[in-house]
Amino acid sequence: MAEEKQNVEVEETAAAPVVKEAKQPEQDPQEFLENFDWDKYEEGIERVDDNKLKEFETLVEENFVDTADEEVVEGEVVHMTDREAIIDINAKSEGVISLNEFRYNPDLKVGDKVEVLIDIREDKTGQLVLSHRKARTIKAWERVNNAHDKEEIVTGFVKCRTKGGMIVDVFGIEAFLPGSQIDVKPIRDYDQYVGKTMEFKVVKINHEFKNVVVSHKALIEADIEEQKKEIIGQLEKGQVLEGVVKNITSYGVFIDLGGVDGLVHITDLSWSRINHPNEVVDLDQKLNVVILDFDDNKSRIQLGLKQLEKHPWDALGDEIKVGDKVKGKVVVIADYGAFIEVADGVEGLIHVSEMSWSTHLRSAQDFVNVGDEVEAVVLTLDREDRKMSLGIKQLTPDPWTDITSKYPVGSRHKGIVRNFTNFGVFVELEEGIDGLIYISDLSWTKKIKHPSEFVAVGDTLEVEVLELDVEGRKLSLGHKQTTENPWDKYSEEFAEGTIHKAAIAEVVDKGATINFNEDIVGFVPQRHMEKEDGKKLVKGEEAEFKIIEFNKDFKRVVASHTAIFREQEDRNVKAAAKKRAASSDEAAPTLGDANSALQALKDKMEADSKKK
Repeated sequence: MAEEKQNVEVEETAAAPVVKEAKQPEQDPQEFLENFDWDKYEEGIERVDDNKLKEFETLVEENFVDTADEEVVEGEVVHMTDREAIIDINAKSEGVISLNEFRYNPDLKVGDKVEVLIDIREDKTGQLVLSHRKARTIKAWERVNNAHDKEEIVTGFVKCRTKGGMIVDVFGIEAFLPGSQIDVKPIRDYDQYVGKTMEFKVVKINHEFKNVVVSHKALIEADIEEQKKEIIGQLEKGQVLEGVVKNITSYGVFIDLGGVDGLVHITDLSWSRINHPNEVVDLDQKLNVVILDFDDNKSRIQLGLKQLEKHPWDALGDEIKVGDKVKGKVVVIADYGAFIEVADGVEGLIHVSEMSWSTHLRSAQDFVNVGDEVEAVVLTLDREDRKMSLGIKQLTPDPWTDITSKYPVGSRHKGIVRNFTNFGVFVELEEGIDGLIYISDLSWTKKIKHPSEFVAVGDTLEVEVLELDVEGRKLSLGHKQTTENPWDKYSEEFAEGTIHKAAIAEVVDKGATINFNEDIVGFVPQRHMEKEDGKKLVKGEEAEFKIIEFNKDFKRVVASHTAIFREQEDRNVKAAAKKRAASSDEAAPTLGDANSALQALKDKMEADSKKK
């Protein structure tokens, strides 16, 4: 009985403080238990049993939460109004959250479990302040970080398109999906992904700026990598595979073989010449290709499209043979000639030398343009090496066939100066007929160092045929032969011994030059420039000169001024000698006579030496 009484007193004693403190709602029960002054109540009250106290503490922990600020806890929707949801988080009071924070979940109902953030434990009115939006954001960042660290696949909703990519909602966070990370193939229409729910992989997180980057391509690549290993292991040269045109460049086409990319070079797209691959294929087009080659690790695969068709040369009919006339289109022009497509994939070369009978070669652009339809003659045909040479000039007669009748030796014609060399000028008489004028055959009188001193390219020049080599197709021409040789008439006018009046034009080391006229330039040796008074002639001084040498073959004229008065002295000496001889036949010759005779003999020997 005493024990029963003691138990009752314990229960009353244990219940009494709880009831009293419950009247103070502003104090937390756990805090009350921690701060309660049990010693104050020891008088007249027996100590509470330790087991009962522990039982009470456990009951408090199970029914009340520690509502710390900025903490995310799970609550239950206990009541809903038109605007708010009442949330119970097992605290001393319930929290209220606006339904705007649950717009993503229109089916929210009483009894649902939701995550909330304890913003403030008690505001001024004692109300518990909660936030579901902030809780979702914190939990979303935790989930995003976990997905990134563990490389997990997440699901996101593509909200809209933005510059360079898309905006994706992942766990309530707006993440960026770059355009290059949408798919393994280039995307041309981004709008087709807006509004779709897709799987992604979190590839980058910037905690400072709160940015998240996701990729859908990474998931595809993982699947493709498996396919790629399987495909690469089965690749063989000559194997035909189906692929999709992934990308088109100026040099070729990239084909997706199902995770493995191969390149079809522009030269392997068609047997015919093409300017750009888009003339043959389109993006996303499915086609069959053949494997031509690949490297050791099979990472670079060379494909071919035209190899699936028969070579056009193999389909070329036997009706085409050497000498036949064919028609075709100019597809390529080079400096050395033009390529003519006479059939699909079959081309022939017209060398520039076969475009005209003229030996004066020009550029192929002077005769044809790309796209021109031309007629030509088949000159050579090699079906094994798939080569064909054509000619255009063969459609007209060879001008050299009747060259002897048209341009006989001695005939005179007019031609156009086409080219210079150091030794002469090439003159075109007509298309295909060129002749050479040597520099020595340009003028009778002028000393020409280079043909450009005499004529210019494009000038019309009168010529005379000097030599004709039909087999060698060579024609030798002359221009000076079309005029009379002035040296023929000057041979008498400037014969040796004739005297002419002229002025000194130039004084040089060994003498001086004098211009008798526009054609004749004479040379006066230095010792023949001495005047009667013993002085020398100077530039510009006019005097009489005696021609002591005239050579029309070498166009050489030598004159002397000294010889004029020396001969007069000789004549005077001879006259005096004759006079003395008449008076005395036995008189001995004087020393002066001997000197005059020696001087005359010396002059004659010098003149003879120069002639030689």
